[in-house]
Amino acid sequence: MDAATRGQLIRRHRKRRGLSQAALAGLIGRSESWLSQVERGKRNVDSHQVLTRLSAVLRVELPDFTGDDSAENGGRYSAARDVERAMMRYASLETIIEDRGEATAVDVDRLRAEAIRTYAAYQATRYEEVGRRLPRLIRDVEAAARTRGGDRPAVCSARALVYNTAAAVLRRVGEHDLAWTAADRAMSATEWADETLLAAVGAYRLSYVFISRQRPAEAAELAMGAAHALERTMRTPTPDQLSVYGGLHLAAATAAASEFDRAAVPRFLRSAQRVAERFGRDANLQGTAFGPTNVTIHTISTSVQIGDAQTAVDAGEELDVDALPTGLVGRRAQVHLDVARGYTQRRMDAAAVNTLLSAERIAPQLVRYDPQTANVLAELLRREHRRSTPELRPLAKRAGVA
Repeated sequence: MDAATRGQLIRRHRKRRGLSQAALAGLIGRSESWLSQVERGKRNVDSHQVLTRLSAVLRVELPDFTGDDSAENGGRYSAARDVERAMMRYASLETIIEDRGEATAVDVDRLRAEAIRTYAAYQATRYEEVGRRLPRLIRDVEAAARTRGGDRPAVCSARALVYNTAAAVLRRVGEHDLAWTAADRAMSATEWADETLLAAVGAYRLSYVFISRQRPAEAAELAMGAAHALERTMRTPTPDQLSVYGGLHLAAATAAASEFDRAAVPRFLRSAQRVAERFGRDANLQGTAFGPTNVTIHTISTSVQIGDAQTAVDAGEELDVDALPTGLVGRRAQVHLDVARGYTQRRMDAAAVNTLLSAERIAPQLVRYDPQTANVLAELLRREHRRSTPELRPLAKRAGVA
């Protein structure tokens, strides 16, 4: 895309969002004069990092600014199509329409156990295994939800667990539209399950899906609304309640960072830190991975999101993730990915590549399917210096970027 066309697009979307040149320039860490030159086509945007930030602030899909989808992950996670087909099956409706009046036994315990195992595989970044498990699990839980007899709230609880897992992995691999559908089904199921904490978990999951769809304001509103509602039930909070409550504040911090709200991010992080201190340990209750270490991990990720690369790098280099429960492979690898983003922002490309290689050793499927990592690799490739980063191109090729 040429400079004039891109500049016109940026100007049009800036005005649609009601932002002045000064406001947008400040949000993306550039000067007003620089942005003026870009919008007039006098200067091109040669940084993928800046384009990514522009797309986030203006709530525009990145390919609209790049002119291609080379750094996007759509279609590379082939299991998403199998999951989608399973979600589109409504064969069990025939039983309802015919109204045979037959009751069929449903093994809810098996469905719950399989949903929990599949979520554990997701947290261990075994995304391809999750993709193989989910289609059958979705078909089974949908059939159970439309079967007469049995414990309907328990079935709906299992259905919510299944769709929360689907939403988590689909968001992670960049299938944002399908993740939204899955998260919405999970929220619908919680209404019938009649489980307060499960509803809060659904809000936690849906908040991150909203963020991935560039709806940070709605994400923060949802997360904090659920947190306040949960707080009113926490006269003597259980560890599970504290985990979800703290996780919701971390989701709100992530949403604030996505909107480049530098005042709100530390406020939400401080609230999460207080909950973590009260909680007193690192755990993985309700699938939130909440605890003091995860608060620091979110401090790193939100810092790099708002452009404070130095804070992200410093905190990441000092953080010891050994306190995290064993199965949280994704949380461990995320630290490396965020620090690599920080190095990239500081144009320390050799350090960024080495850090990405460390992440790949821990969680190769996360590096392959994560959209933000694809963007980092694309940025590094655009200014590649082969003598200092000889392993960059092979890494990018393994990740499907080069």
